[in-house]
Amino acid sequence: MIAALGGLIAGAAAVYVRESGSGNGAPVETAGAKACEASKDQVAAITPFLKGQVAAMAPVSEPRQLAGLTFKDNDGKDLTLADFTGKTVLLNLWATWCVPCREEMPALNALQKAEGSDTFEVVAVNIDIGDDEKPKTFLNETGVHELGYYRDASMGVFNALKKEGLAFGLPVTLLMDDKGCLISSMNGPAAWDSDDARALVKAAIGKPSSGTQ
Repeated sequence: MIAALGGLIAGAAAVYVRESGSGNGAPVETAGAKACEASKDQVAAITPFLKGQVAAMAPVSEPRQLAGLTFKDNDGKDLTLADFTGKTVLLNLWATWCVPCREEMPALNALQKAEGSDTFEVVAVNIDIGDDEKPKTFLNETGVHELGYYRDASMGVFNALKKEGLAFGLPVTLLMDDKGCLISSMNGPAAWDSDDARALVKAAIGKPSSGTQ
């Protein structure tokens, strides 16, 4: 009950965002259920680990690919989630004006440092409108150097997730398996540098965990 309450509090801490008229906020192209049928096993594998500091993460009932999500890398190159196929991805949307986002970025950085590999990456996408000055200054000032730099100044990626019923505020976090299928999601911050978060990641990528199941 305590863990569940903690999850509700984390979700309540999300900063609500009004949908922007700018950007490529068209509905996300979703793959058929057949493409992610095997990912139901991944959902079952992670469900016991959605507790404690990550209790607000909810397993999806039907895993699906979100092929239409687009954002840019540090060089301005367009990316989609398909570019990360083969990796388990923790996709996080954040902004410098979102206080809960600012507070959890160092934890996401610590998770990437601890668990980042060729099989797992924290993909934190900044959605500040404007140039790169504010987000890059914030990351430098807070020592967040382990994360790749990803951006969507149009807020299109947020608007697309909102249309899918996956985002109502910031931060929003999605867990995608190595086939690019959505297996869990949440709105609001979490302690991503916690043992609970690391155990969840290990379960998602199929690594043994010493944590209690």
